[in-house]
Amino acid sequence: MRSRGIHYGWLVAGVTFLTMLTMSAALGLPGAMLLPLAHEFGWTTQQVSSALAIRFALYGLLGPFAAVLMERWGLRTVMCLGLALVGGAMALVTFTSQLWQLFLLWSLMLGLGTGLTALVLGAVVATRWFAARRGLVVGLLTASAATGQLAFLPLAAWMIEHWGWRSAVWPVVAASVLFGLIAFLLVRDRPSDLGLRPYGESPEEGAKNQAAKATAPAMTMNFATPFKVLAEASRSGTFWVLAATFFICGLSTNGLIQTHFISLCSDFGLGPVPAASVLAMMGAFDFVGTVASGWLSDRYDSRKLLFWYYGLRGLSLIWLPHSGFTLVGLGLFAMFYGLDWIATVPPTVKLTGAAFGPQKAGMVFGWVFAAHQLGAATAAWGGGLSRTVMASYTPALYVAGGACLVAALLALAVRRSVPVKVQAASA
Repeated sequence: MRSRGIHYGWLVAGVTFLTMLTMSAALGLPGAMLLPLAHEFGWTTQQVSSALAIRFALYGLLGPFAAVLMERWGLRTVMCLGLALVGGAMALVTFTSQLWQLFLLWSLMLGLGTGLTALVLGAVVATRWFAARRGLVVGLLTASAATGQLAFLPLAAWMIEHWGWRSAVWPVVAASVLFGLIAFLLVRDRPSDLGLRPYGESPEEGAKNQAAKATAPAMTMNFATPFKVLAEASRSGTFWVLAATFFICGLSTNGLIQTHFISLCSDFGLGPVPAASVLAMMGAFDFVGTVASGWLSDRYDSRKLLFWYYGLRGLSLIWLPHSGFTLVGLGLFAMFYGLDWIATVPPTVKLTGAAFGPQKAGMVFGWVFAAHQLGAATAAWGGGLSRTVMASYTPALYVAGGACLVAALLALAVRRSVPVKVQAASA
């Protein structure tokens, strides 16, 4: 790669993209299996969605601690462990027959495995390996969540329809094994392991950074560090506004639509393959929207961007039950909703960095992201409750849409302020 003028960081970023793509597919796939599991075992939608809700919660809550594990064990070990947990959970679920087994595999194992490689992984890789193009790398790695849906869900829905739900897990299992092997062979923790500097870092900048590290107080990360960071950040109103808006973000995206969309479409007579294709269309629009959002957040007020993102998302969710679930109606929904599925991430990351400083922005964002996944868990459970008790997803869509309109107003409440001093554990 050196002889061809290609920095090794791009290879690490590529493997990270594939890893996060697989994790996204694993998180989205159970939504396509909600109805088949309910029909085969006689479980209610609420029971199955409860297991899916817990995995969202674990996925988010592990985020602040994933950085600690990456610091102690290294990127390669954490990536391989996460892929092993996800691949094992998906393979073993084909033998399940009791509801508690589903909770063990898809709540615990899947939640822990995906949590190890959440958005924090992309942030760590971008920070360690790139001094230039860091924003682009973060945008591309974040957009891997959309690509995961695009690559796996339509195929999974087709396999479920023709061969049963058990067949659909094997592409994810195969991807987990393959990319785990690639990560083990190719990923390195830091550029210095290969005698390199981060991409785009000049020798002068490298010497300056090394001198700054040598004179800085010795710092160590342990499992108490995330709690100390949370305690300090929670004193800031900005933290609570960002956490609240991201809670609503999770409530209105992967917790509701990603989990329940195929089931929702079936209530209106649309089959799983067309419904999964609409999700894939959302994924395609979201890939474009997320990368574009990163570009916009470098040029415009992130608060105003979030206002428009949440506002348009809320209106689209409120309109969805009245779309008629026709090709045109769902196409319009996929376009408007898909463009800002996770387009909220770059502006939220930027606001977090502006409020808390670059040193601790990653860990503070880990807690903000935990709020996102708690919102997703709430919607995954609440959507199942709405369909079980009221025989309709419409109340859940109205609640999520209204919450997005509230989030749009909350985003404008974020103040432009100097970074909040957040202390870390010292050696």
